Amino acid sequence: MNEPILKQIIDKYDTPSYVYDIEILKNRISYIRKHLPSRAKICYAIKANTFIIKDIEREVDRFEVCSPGEYEICKKQNVDESKILISGINKSKEEIDHVIETSNVRFFSIESMSQFEIFKNSSKKVELLLRLTSGNQFGINKEEIEEIITNRDNYSNIKLKGIQYFSGTQKTSIKVLRKELEKLDSFFKELKQKYNYEAEEFEFGTGFPINYFQGRDFDENEFFKEFSEIVDNLEYGGNIIFEIGRSIVASCGTYITKVIDIKTNKNQKYAIVDGGINHLVYYGQSMAMKVPYLEIHPSRENKEDERWNICGSLCTINDILVKQLPEKIELNDIIVFKNTGAYCSTEGISLFLSRDLPNVIKIDEDKSIKLIREKNSTFQFNG
Repeated sequence: MNEPILKQIIDKYDTPSYVYDIEILKNRISYIRKHLPSRAKICYAIKANTFIIKDIEREVDRFEVCSPGEYEICKKQNVDESKILISGINKSKEEIDHVIETSNVRFFSIESMSQFEIFKNSSKKVELLLRLTSGNQFGINKEEIEEIITNRDNYSNIKLKGIQYFSGTQKTSIKVLRKELEKLDSFFKELKQKYNYEAEEFEFGTGFPINYFQGRDFDENEFFKEFSEIVDNLEYGGNIIFEIGRSIVASCGTYITKVIDIKTNKNQKYAIVDGGINHLVYYGQSMAMKVPYLEIHPSRENKEDERWNICGSLCTINDILVKQLPEKIELNDIIVFKNTGAYCSTEGISLFLSRDLPNVIKIDEDKSIKLIREKNSTFQFNG
């Protein structure tokens, strides 16, 4: 983030703030499309960041919606209903009926046989993806998928669109991805041979990695090249759509927080900021043992003559953002944490200690700055 834009944000909105750069976001999606096979489509998992959905509606092929709350967010932003897939392990009959009766959304994933029973009695035609479990609480077993497919002619209002599969996040191993995709490829072949069923669509949760921490770079171009070669060599010939969240949105976000106190305790320097781990979530960061990409404003020379522990405003010793940072830090400095576009605003323990929720700010492609959500209290209630 350049100094003029940062100054505008600080002067007008103060800290703490989440800032999302829409130009960076759209460029990132273009980069991913360029490096995936030409037949691949992109599904954005909105749980990663619900504030930028409308900005990328034209850039992605689908939105993965995993809760009634996420569905309502899409409705309020007038998201194209034909782009919505309703997923999630907790889907009640009342919720499903509400969606079917009040919208044109007809696309759902199946996470259990009891969910499937709900759709068997649907009053309107629906399309379903059957989620194959990877060995955890999500999805259904291979045998259950085969049972559904075997009896597919008995379900007049159901179209079995295909298979959904997701096994985890931050997958840096091409070997693991190859093993998964080749196993799934064999499953599609088996379904064709045994049941004469060809999946029209295969949705795969890629779990593409994001490099959050200094000293952990990897060659992303080479990674995508090897991954695309695996996809191109699959026998499966239907549509492939990659469900991506973190890899799409992480790089567009920054988290801005201010140093509000400094001290030295037993020869350790501490900078206390007005944010904390209630706002800032980096996958894989444990008690600040890794150093994320960040900037200190204003920047200074002779950075390595001091070592600072950056701590948040929560009353817990766990609220450490960075340990032993080689910087010169002073009161009222601004710390800009990078790659915070994914999950920080949706996954953090934001209610702990009832600190204010941060501002949410967008930088549009024309560099205009918009306040999307004003910093507000977490403890407002009636009674």
